Amino acid sequence: MRRNMKLPNGFGCIKKLKGNRRKPYAAFPSTKIEDEKLNIRPTRAIGYYDSWFSAYNALCAFNRNRLYGISPAPTFSDIYHAFYRAKFEESKKKLSHRSRIDYSSAFKNVPELHDMVFSAVRKSHMQRALDECTLGYSSLSNIKKLYSQMYKYAMENDIVEKNYAQYVNINQENDIEKGEPFTQEELNKLWLYKDNPDARVVLMMIYSGFRITAYETLEVNLEEQYFKGGIKTRSGKNRIVPFHHAIIPFAEEFDPREFSGDGFRKRRFYPLLKHLNMQYTNSGKKHTPHDCRHTFSWLCDRYRVDDLSKHMLMGHSLGNDVERSVYGHRTIDELRTEINKIQAGILPLKQ
Repeated sequence: MRRNMKLPNGFGCIKKLKGNRRKPYAAFPSTKIEDEKLNIRPTRAIGYYDSWFSAYNALCAFNRNRLYGISPAPTFSDIYHAFYRAKFEESKKKLSHRSRIDYSSAFKNVPELHDMVFSAVRKSHMQRALDECTLGYSSLSNIKKLYSQMYKYAMENDIVEKNYAQYVNINQENDIEKGEPFTQEELNKLWLYKDNPDARVVLMMIYSGFRITAYETLEVNLEEQYFKGGIKTRSGKNRIVPFHHAIIPFAEEFDPREFSGDGFRKRRFYPLLKHLNMQYTNSGKKHTPHDCRHTFSWLCDRYRVDDLSKHMLMGHSLGNDVERSVYGHRTIDELRTEINKIQAGILPLKQ
């Protein structure tokens, strides 16, 4: 692409201004623009840039946004409606009616953000809106998902450069986190299959106890052999869980930067369980990744990990137990001793 290339009719123009300027390239919209919603006079530049290419990209974004009816300073509401049209009205993908309702409800549940200029929205604004919402965990999860999808749309269309949604957390216990632990027979199947990379990740999850999304941002300290991380609650965040001795090789090869909770769940976890013929629990329910956390809790009880250590390893709140919440402490070595009480590997079914 050359600086003096001819731009399409109606696209706008780029002019290099005279003088010694830090940003000498001005991008002007087309004189044919008559869209009152944009509130821009044709002779007014949309911005000034340090290179012709930057000005060209700005014109591309301006014209793309004009096509979707987005103003130069779109509000949160503007971005939501543009995102909604692109996802549900213009996309060729078949999306469920339930999905439409979830996004629509999530938008309605954060009215304090609607009139804010989207580029001025920060993590603190979204976090406050989420924290002040009195609905259940499922609704909060939908709001957080909406944030992420809107920022993805905005970044794809050069409306913002930074995704503040990635820093928003749900500061409420998951009221839908039900599940059943894997049985010893199922654990034996996984250990028999331990050379499979997907089985190794599942075993690592079972013997460390984090929620699946926490593995996306875990700190893996190979020198001192522990995980640090966690999500959701004050007790759960940034907790330390020593490597169980049986999963050290799995932890050493695990890279959180390459891990996606949703991707692993859909493309690796469920196909693995189907291959091992262990998709369902004894009660007939479908196993989920959260059952790994339930299994860790069950193993702690089965092998008599002391109660305080279990709470600390799983990131559970100590509730009204003031004495333990204030004076209860465990060193990493003490936690390591407790977690290694858990027997791992192929074990007899009656033990």
